[in-house]
Amino acid sequence: MLEKKWWHEKAAYQIYPKSFCDTNGDGIGDLKGVISKLDYLKDLGVDIIWLSPIYCSPLADQGYDISDYYDIDPRFGTMEDMDELLKEAKARDMYIVMDLVVNHCSDEHEWFKKACEDPDGEYGKYFYIADTKDYKLPNNWRSYFGGPVWDLLPGHTDKYYMHVFHKKQPDLNWENPKLREEIYKMINWWLDRGVAGFRIDAIMNIKKPNIYTSYPADRDDGLAGIDNMLHDAEGIDDFLHEMKTETFEKHHAFTVGEVFTDRPDALEAFIGNNGHFSSMFDFAETIAGKSDDGWYKCKPVVWGEEYKKAAFGTQKRLGDIGFISNIIENHDEPRGVSHYIPEADVSDTSKKMLAAVNVMLRGLPFIYQGQELGMTNVAFHSIDEIDDCSTLDEYQVALDAGLTPEAAFKAVVPYSRDNARTPFQWDATANAGFTTGTPWLKVNPNYTGINAAEQVNRPDSMYHWYKELIALRKNPEYKDVVVYGEVVPYKEEQTNLMAYYRKGTDRTLLVVANYQHDAQDVVLPGTYKKVLMNNLETLDLNGDILHMPGYQVVIFEM
Repeated sequence: MLEKKWWHEKAAYQIYPKSFCDTNGDGIGDLKGVISKLDYLKDLGVDIIWLSPIYCSPLADQGYDISDYYDIDPRFGTMEDMDELLKEAKARDMYIVMDLVVNHCSDEHEWFKKACEDPDGEYGKYFYIADTKDYKLPNNWRSYFGGPVWDLLPGHTDKYYMHVFHKKQPDLNWENPKLREEIYKMINWWLDRGVAGFRIDAIMNIKKPNIYTSYPADRDDGLAGIDNMLHDAEGIDDFLHEMKTETFEKHHAFTVGEVFTDRPDALEAFIGNNGHFSSMFDFAETIAGKSDDGWYKCKPVVWGEEYKKAAFGTQKRLGDIGFISNIIENHDEPRGVSHYIPEADVSDTSKKMLAAVNVMLRGLPFIYQGQELGMTNVAFHSIDEIDDCSTLDEYQVALDAGLTPEAAFKAVVPYSRDNARTPFQWDATANAGFTTGTPWLKVNPNYTGINAAEQVNRPDSMYHWYKELIALRKNPEYKDVVVYGEVVPYKEEQTNLMAYYRKGTDRTLLVVANYQHDAQDVVLPGTYKKVLMNNLETLDLNGDILHMPGYQVVIFEM
């Protein structure tokens, strides 16, 4: 049986601080900006706020390269600002969750600087450092951002260091108990300070197989995908169990893992009643159509079918094992409404349909900033407008595969992480009300039509649709069925229909969505008691035949 936890009935929200709200006019969002918008989030119904990294960082990978785990980067504010945020959140019964990035740090971290000074000393053992042999790399693993995972150790011509991400993100050696002790000390320091928990970044990478193991090359660069390493690494559970018992468990902290794995026992191991984390994100929808060869090889998908298949697949595997975290988008993905809905069909109607089928699934809904407004991908015009290192790498991969610069740009931009990182659209004033200065990344030009100020005051807006979905989740009458009710697919075989029951102990809901442009008829299973939500003003029901225009979604109480 699933053990009930305090966070199960909550709604969570991810803030990408750099793009959220800038209060000092430097073009970069800050902690004072987050504090200033707490009431906006409280009104939406948000309880848990995950902050993407705000630690000191050179921002080579937007803060996921940490140079000091114990301090706030001056671009985002001060530790006093952080304490103020924790205090103000607590006053509103809200919880702050930080990003925990412990697979790697920054090459500007004190540990790595000391490792460069003395690779054979204490701090050299905090990292993966290997001697060069005729300048041959220890293995042929390809980093997530392209190129080998090895680079020459700064100041040395006879040693390499490993980085499975950016070259400014040296991997930490979790085999070293002293390193693990330092990490646990840091985690407990933040929990003692008042943080409610962590979103745990890239955690599957902390366990490596023998670093001298190479794999068959899968591209012309002679390198092999990093997934091979993940498949071969064994023993990660020991590290994660130790981390949990030494830190999270002592503080009753909420943790949500970024877990990419095809282990058959993954759900039980990671989020079962004795799992490593409270929850983990469901990425099944995000990987549909993706290719190991690069973004330029991504295949078009029929979202009405693919989204349904991915979501139901996770729910079936999950059963009563644990509590998943459901997402439409995050800082590493393009905007969901642009990704999961054909471009010609993107409208408030289709956006509301997507929101409903996701939020009504069993699990913790995580809303990414701007998702509640229906923010979309950006019309980038050239590669020079792109900041994201991952997109720049994929652009080069496409060029190396023989695509023209125009074709390569067109192929990768729809998947760029910058689509989700453009400044939050607060109002229709200059720079969408995000900053009085020059924003660090271009503002989406559609901010005059899509912004919070307009939507908060319009009852039929996306904002109010999300507010209503969250309110339904917390409504005392329906809370039990929405939070804990079983997900049972309905008419799963009907093309581009995503319909499912939420079956509780004393109530049954039915979510019915026409996930396509064309109208279609659906035979309802019987009479309904009440329409709880409908993204259209009409309900065309003839007997038990529901005629649904394109992208209509209805939530019935049966």
